[in-house]
Amino acid sequence: PEADPAQAELRRIFVKNGSPSGLQVREAVDDGYKRLLAPSLETELRGSLRQQAEKEAITVFTQNLRQLLLASPLGQKRVLAIDPGFRTGCKIVCLDAQGSLLHHDLIHVMSDEQQKSAGRKICSLIEKYTPEAIAIGNGTAGRETETLVRSLGLSLPVIMVSESGASVYSASEIARQEFPDLDLTVRGAISIGRRLMDPLAELVKIDPKAIGVGQYQHDVDQTELKKSLTDVVESCVNAVGVELNTASVELLTHVSGLGPALAKSVVSYREANGPFARRKDLQKV
Repeated sequence: PEADPAQAELRRIFVKNGSPSGLQVREAVDDGYKRLLAPSLETELRGSLRQQAEKEAITVFTQNLRQLLLASPLGQKRVLAIDPGFRTGCKIVCLDAQGSLLHHDLIHVMSDEQQKSAGRKICSLIEKYTPEAIAIGNGTAGRETETLVRSLGLSLPVIMVSESGASVYSASEIARQEFPDLDLTVRGAISIGRRLMDPLAELVKIDPKAIGVGQYQHDVDQTELKKSLTDVVESCVNAVGVELNTASVELLTHVSGLGPALAKSVVSYREANGPFARRKDLQKV
């Protein structure tokens, strides 16, 4: 019996008889199929299936990104944010309702004595800066830090925040421009707090691929992935809208009709002349 039905079908079509010439044709058919046609068909089929798989994977990535960007914001409220860690300690920042840094500090949660000291420091900061919520990064030592904060018996909501991409932001040019004198770890804690206040406004500062939208991102077509994720960011920004008098350059850049240059001009005009009072003021930019 034939091992490959396709090979048998080719013989039926091209081999007309059992004469010596027919045997030569049969050998040519078998050789052409095994050496040329079969590998080519297999490569083509694998390529087609891979394209379908990549398309589905990118669809999943875009759906995950949309959910992250459109997560419910806490709003303009004061926040105490903690970027947890064991070896280097937990970085604490206090932010005002606009997301500006008021204070930053460091605590350790390794030993019982350190946890007691950390608890006293957290209570002191809460008393001084009166935050309305506490944001804790979900990375290393996140659960231990959450347990410590909840054990203090505070009346504030304690919320775990995804810190995917926070390290990317803290080392970016955008972060260096915003906080030139601060350590990378402090910038990361600020990003965690701002993500709770307004996820969309903060996450647009980070490359979408670094936010944590799914596994094996590097195995798919990078050009198509970048285009799809960028389209999702722009779609979300334009669906929600922006507050013109507080939006950053990065957020304004994703508004339809605005590019990086015009977004910078809008912010520069706002800083020089104060908040926009009317839509007509935009014509002066």
